Formats: sequence, structure tokens, C-alpha cells
Amino acid sequence: MKRTHYCGSVDVSHVGQTVTLMGWAATRRDLGGVVFIDLRDREGICQVVARPEVSKAAHDAADKVRGEYVLAVTGRVDARDKDTVNPKIKTGAIEITATEILILSEAKTPPFAIEDDITTSEDIRLKYRYLDMRRGPIQKSLILRHKLALAIRTYLDQQGFLEIETPILTASTPEGARDYLVPSRVHHGSFFALPQSPQMFKQLCMVGGLDRYFQIARCFRDEDLRADRQPEFTQVDIELSFPHEEAIFELIEPLYQKALGLIGVEVPRPFPRLAYKDAMLRFGSDKPDLRFGMEISDITEEMRTLGLEGFPAAIEAGAVARAIVLPAAVAPSGTRLRKINEELWLTRIVPDARASKRNLFTLKYTDEAISNLIKKGASEEVARKIFAKTGAQKDDTILVGVDAEGPIAMAMGILRLEMGRELKLIDEKAYKFLWIVDFPLFEWDAGEKRFYSVNHPFTAVLPEDAHMLDSEPGKVRAKAYDIVLNGMEVGGGSYRIHDSATQAKVFKILGLTDEETRDRFGFFIDALSYGTPPHGGIALGLDRLAMLLSGAGSLRDVIAFPKTASATDLMCNAPSKVRPDQLRDLGILLSRQ
Repeated sequence: MKRTHYCGSVDVSHVGQTVTLMGWAATRRDLGGVVFIDLRDREGICQVVARPEVSKAAHDAADKVRGEYVLAVTGRVDARDKDTVNPKIKTGAIEITATEILILSEAKTPPFAIEDDITTSEDIRLKYRYLDMRRGPIQKSLILRHKLALAIRTYLDQQGFLEIETPILTASTPEGARDYLVPSRVHHGSFFALPQSPQMFKQLCMVGGLDRYFQIARCFRDEDLRADRQPEFTQVDIELSFPHEEAIFELIEPLYQKALGLIGVEVPRPFPRLAYKDAMLRFGSDKPDLRFGMEISDITEEMRTLGLEGFPAAIEAGAVARAIVLPAAVAPSGTRLRKINEELWLTRIVPDARASKRNLFTLKYTDEAISNLIKKGASEEVARKIFAKTGAQKDDTILVGVDAEGPIAMAMGILRLEMGRELKLIDEKAYKFLWIVDFPLFEWDAGEKRFYSVNHPFTAVLPEDAHMLDSEPGKVRAKAYDIVLNGMEVGGGSYRIHDSATQAKVFKILGLTDEETRDRFGFFIDALSYGTPPHGGIALGLDRLAMLLSGAGSLRDVIAFPKTASATDLMCNAPSKVRPDQLRDLGILLSRQ
């Protein structure tokens, strides 16, 4: 038997035709001697009817079918009676009257129902991932991911990019996340590393004159996991030579327009841009969610002069005051506000932001509240300035946090998101892009007393800040950019350093000795000295973008065989122990714990 159609592709245009379908028996029902089977494949479900008067052999075969049996069915496409039409599925207006049913494979009872909406724990579903993949939501996500990757390849090909593969086994460059190491059997005591990114290799492609490179690349990072992280992930890696100032923005924005077009969403260009410093001030995040307002206001001076005890001293000691406004129409009750302070702000948010435990200050815009402030010695004029500066309207509620600038920015950013979700201010159907630009080039680690790269050590300096590289590196901004969608970073990149002298200087600022630089990056420094064109690029998170487009709650829902939050594969039982002879071949002796 040869399949003629997918189950989900048969419709009323096929009525009267003979078709052959193949798939899994989702359900089986025997109604008075007539057997109904819902046959399922990746394109959908089609109802098969086995009547003894049409084909006794097909009816007898249908009588033996159980859930998840694999079947081949040949039959006539018939229109359903009006009162039996199922409008919830694509094939709900037709059914297949079977003339032949062949059981291709029997099946044990699955450990969970193969249905769209199930409450089975994720651990069980990941252990039996091959069964979980039969469910509609997972299949739709993986099909969308395929279409997304295909659209990206087609677009970049049209723009003159070459798809070039770079090594998976490479040298360790421990700058940033931890490497996954691979021991060498031939060179005992030496290790390959799995790439965290093809960064240096794509830059070497520019040195090699290939001009426009891309790769849908597998990358590996041994780091703590979250819903939007996996130890192995896929990114769309892009690099181009001789880019003009707007080249990356002009290349990537149409690419994202095409990606959103896969789900029927149009997004306008150009995407807005926001400097890193302004993003932290207005949203408390370098990946702000623009699907709702509630911007953060700086009211440091107003809180210093308001006249309430405690605030002037804290601000004189270096603290700043940040505020968000809760609209009156959805503002929480007084009881809820107290719980927000105790259970959310002090317990969850402030520790995350590494700020000291200061209560939120609550200020409601009512005449009574202003009178109460005046009784406590506050200035009515300054209070009204706070309302004006934050844009608060009558009966709105202002929440104010006071602490050191870095921690309070982060804390207010978290509070903004939490309140946006709780008050249902986020437009779940919207897709809001944003470029974040002008990142710091370095960040200072007080514990280690050294600078680290905010992006990576190959990032170019913003030209107007280049004069501070020797004297004040902490103030230097990078020629870097991130693209954010709905509060999630979906891509990041930069223009690159393309001369060996500047690159060596950056390595020195990062605390690398000449010997360490030569050991880790010698080949790369050498390459830059042989005539390197100006170049830049970006890496786009394919997993994250697929997750956002499909509406999935986790990266695991858009990856065929993902790892758990503890970086384990429950299906393959990996990582696992290996035989002693394998360790001997690698020259590895395990220490006793």
C-alpha cells in the first residue's frame, strides 16, 4: 500500500475519491457493530469508519485495533451527515469509509495519553519523548521551527551569504560560561572544547575573504539552566565584511519580519532603539518588555526634599529613588499592597537584586493621602511634583524603591514585570521588538578585582569613547547591540576589533598576560595582522525565537530532544558512567569523592 495523503490534508474536495492514509490509532469506538477510528499523523486526524457490509476484512481488522496501533487504511472519502460534522478539526466534514485496513505495528499502552492537553509531569514526558512528540502541540512547534530555519536560510542566501560550517571540536577559551570539555585519546592530558559560539571562526572567515557568512550552529555552554536556557542550543550565526553603520539593522529587521510572517503577524519597521543606560533607567532591564507601559521614573531629588524621615539621609549616602505607577483601574487593595511589599518585594525581588531590605514606599494620588503626608511633615508641593514627574493620575498608586543605583534599577525592573503580569497589563497578542545599543564594553568584578567583557573580548569600541580605553576603561561603551522581543533577548552582536594592536590592548585590560594571550588566542591575533577588513555580525537565538512564535512555555517544547533543568537526558539516561577501559584509553583517572 502506498500513502496518497496525510490524514490532516483530506477535505471535502476529495469526496468520492479513494485514498490511502497511514498513521496511529488515536481512538477506537465500536458503535453497534460499526467501528470508528481516529487516525492521526503529523498533519492532523481523520475519522475512519469500518462497516462490515462494505468490507468484512477491514471491519475485522478494525475490531483488533487498539490505541497507538500503526495502521494503513484505504477507503472512499465520504461527506459526513450535517449533524455529525466536527468543526473543531480540519477534516471534520469528511470521513473515510474503509475498504482495507492493515495493522502495520501493534503498541503497548502508553504511560500517558497522547492528547493535546495533558497534565502529565514533564519528567515523564521527557523520559518518553518519542511519545510526547506525537502530540499536536509538540509537532506544531517543531514544524514551525523547521519553517523558521528554512525561511532564514532562504533570506540569507538571497542576501549573498554563504553557509559555512565551523568546528565542533575546538580549543577551550574560558571567557564567559564554562566550556564542555572533550578529552583527547591521542594526546593524553589535553582536551578539546565544544564551542560556546563560532565567534573566532566566523571572524576568520572574514579574514579569509569570504565576505558574508552564516551558519545555523550548534553551541554548548555548561551553565545553570532556566526555562529559556539549554546546555546545547542553536543560534543563527551571521558575519559580514565592510558593513556600513546601519548594515546589521537593515539586514536583521526584514529577517524578523519574515519570521513573524510565518504566524501571520506584521511588525512595522524601523524597530525602536534604546541606549543601555536609558533602558536600565526607564525599565530596569537591558531586555525590556514593551507590551505595556509602567515606565520607571527617577524621583531621587523629590524624595530627598519631600520631608519624610529616612529618605534624605539614604539619598545623601548615595541611594537613588525609582518609582512605578499602578493605574487606578487595576490598582491592588491596601491589603494586597502590603503583601506585595512583604511577600514579593522584600522576600523575592530585593534579594535577587542584591539590594538592602528597604520597604517599598506607597503613595496614592488622593487629597486624603496628600493631607496625611502633610501631617507627617511632608511638602505638598514636592508630593505634587512626584505625581507630575511620574505621570500619575487621580487615584493612581505610586510604588517607590530606594537603594543603590545598580540594585534598585534591577529590583524595580523585576517589580515592573511582576505587576504588569499581576494586573494583566501585558498584551499577550502583541510582538514588540527593540534594539538595545551602546552597552558598556567592560564590567568590573569587585570580588576578583578585574574587568570582564560585557559581550565578548572581540567587540569594537564605540569610536567616540576610544580615547578612554587606556585611562578609564570602565566608562568605554561598545559598538554592540542586542535585539529584544517581548522582554526576551533573541539576538546579540557587535562590530568587531579588526586590528591586532587594539585586540591585544583589550586582552591586557581583561587581565591576560602576553603569555596567556598567546596561549589562548595566538592564532587569532596573528590572523588579524594579515589584513583584516572591518566586519561585524550577530547571533540570533533560533530556539528562543521558535519558542516565542509558537507560544510555548519553555525551550524544551521547541527542541526535539531537550535536556531537563538539571542538564540531564531522561530518555537516554545521559550523562552516564562509562567503562573503565574507556577511561584508560583517554588517560583519565577519576578521583574518589
